[in-house]
Amino acid sequence: MNNLYLIVRIGDRAAALPAAQVGSVVEVDEIAPVPRAPAHVAGLFALRSRVLTVIDTRVALGMEPADSGKILNAVIVSNDGHSYALLVDHVDDVIEAGIPEASPAVLDPVWEEAGLGVIHHGEAVVLVLEPSILIAGRLTKAA
Repeated sequence: MNNLYLIVRIGDRAAALPAAQVGSVVEVDEIAPVPRAPAHVAGLFALRSRVLTVIDTRVALGMEPADSGKILNAVIVSNDGHSYALLVDHVDDVIEAGIPEASPAVLDPVWEEAGLGVIHHGEAVVLVLEPSILIAGRLTKAA
């Protein structure tokens, strides 16, 4: 059985998000900061008269924050009845692939904790990320 995945770039890495959890892909130009929010919460963004929490996936995965001075790509996902905007550096493609399988390589611990397994995209092996883990921000910081 095949599933659809949205292939994105976060930093210099390709990653996949289950397409069943993706509502849309949008450009984000203005993010309102939220005082005292966790580091991975970039702020709030208004989309179609709804306010969404914006998650900086780069920070959630132990990287430098996204450049807030430019228009950013966001993948809108639903989690527990709420919508969130996951910032990504680039949106590549939608592909059909099988069920994620165990990673054949040792990954960065933070990325592995956020992953559901890997899928094959051409010659590449791509980690499938679990949006709810990125949203919760409970990832262990890499040493």
